[in-house]
Amino acid sequence: MQKCVLLLVLGMGAVASATVTVSAPKNNSTVANQVQFVAHATTSCPQGVSAIGIYTAPGVLTYVTQGSSLNALLQFNPGTYNTVVQEWDNCGGSTSTPITILVGSANGGSVNVAAPRANSTVSPTVQFVASASSSCSKGVASMGIYTGPGVLAYVTPGAELNALLNLSPGVYKTVVQEWDQCGGSTSTPITITVAGAPYGGVFNSLQKQSGWTGYALLPALYEICSGCQPSGPEATWSMGQNVSSPSMSGHSSIMKIGGQTAYADILWNNHLIGDFSSQGLPDYSHTQVPNLHNFTYDVYFYVQDASVSQALEFDINQFVNGYSYIWGHECRIAGGNEWDIWDNPSQTWHPTGIPCKPLSNAWNHLTIMAQRTSDNHLLFQSITLNGETSVLNYYESPTPSTWYGVTINYQQDGNYAQVPYSVWLDNLTFAYW
Repeated sequence: MQKCVLLLVLGMGAVASATVTVSAPKNNSTVANQVQFVAHATTSCPQGVSAIGIYTAPGVLTYVTQGSSLNALLQFNPGTYNTVVQEWDNCGGSTSTPITILVGSANGGSVNVAAPRANSTVSPTVQFVASASSSCSKGVASMGIYTGPGVLAYVTPGAELNALLNLSPGVYKTVVQEWDQCGGSTSTPITITVAGAPYGGVFNSLQKQSGWTGYALLPALYEICSGCQPSGPEATWSMGQNVSSPSMSGHSSIMKIGGQTAYADILWNNHLIGDFSSQGLPDYSHTQVPNLHNFTYDVYFYVQDASVSQALEFDINQFVNGYSYIWGHECRIAGGNEWDIWDNPSQTWHPTGIPCKPLSNAWNHLTIMAQRTSDNHLLFQSITLNGETSVLNYYESPTPSTWYGVTINYQQDGNYAQVPYSVWLDNLTFAYW
């Protein structure tokens, strides 16, 4: 804590004392490129402190604010700065405290932010993924996220960061920062806009809502089998809602498949917005769906023996302006424990290299984030399974369609013996904006 005391001669010889106390940054410290200044001034001038400001160089008044307190975040290029925090009182006096700082990558540090992208529009649940390095021989001590000047919203030990933060709508000049074990620090600023779109919303507990329809998909074409019945024999399926156990909410849904045809799949679909909406949002005027660009599919699922499943699939679908956008995500289990994503123009799956190993006899938590870009492409953003987030940032093109609306799918695939198995879904949430 730095203090400077100046004696002022006021008018008829009255002597006033003043102080500027700077609590951040510390004098002679090494700091990140974004530097938080926190200071407070006092004076014996009867009219009090008028203003307080920051000089980043001689004669360069970079920041000033009225009153006796200051809390500001300033951006610096790497280098050494002889800054000065100064107060001016209402009696014509002034006091200052010098603070010397070393800014930037003196520690040879770097912060690489994989998500969110700078200047992007994101959901209220914002995913931050970053890693840091440092030339400090002792390594990186911790990483954190500032959502505003002086607002350290998240911190974690080590050189990697993977966090979901819930933010209110608005523009945020966030900062991802690392601190090394030698006293150094480096940061990367990321400006984001958190959507609060008038057309956005959230569907909660969809697993217990109406509107689900099951279909059999048979090899080798895997088109909907119009003649198949839930009772089989080619494939069998059922959905039971409001199951109390296993359940997280007391209202899980059990999804069963079986039958005689090896590698047969069962697809469950629900029309949420637009054509055939099950949620009371038909959007007849076509004012809502065209304004939707961001989607989050969040679900918990439980399977007793995951190994008997060939794959589990979770899809987000948007049909708008004559195009079909299908964000297909398939967790290949017996098929190799890897996530695939769907290429609709080529009608094929692309391996991502991201592992998918759901737990047996346990609840698995899955979050998928996707976007229709401003130039009308599909952006597969990220997959988070049981707390491990993988950033995709994969773009694809849409295909023609006459449908209109937003739907979601859930699918279970049978294995080589079409072993019957069940999956329980719970707390299925779908956010859109």
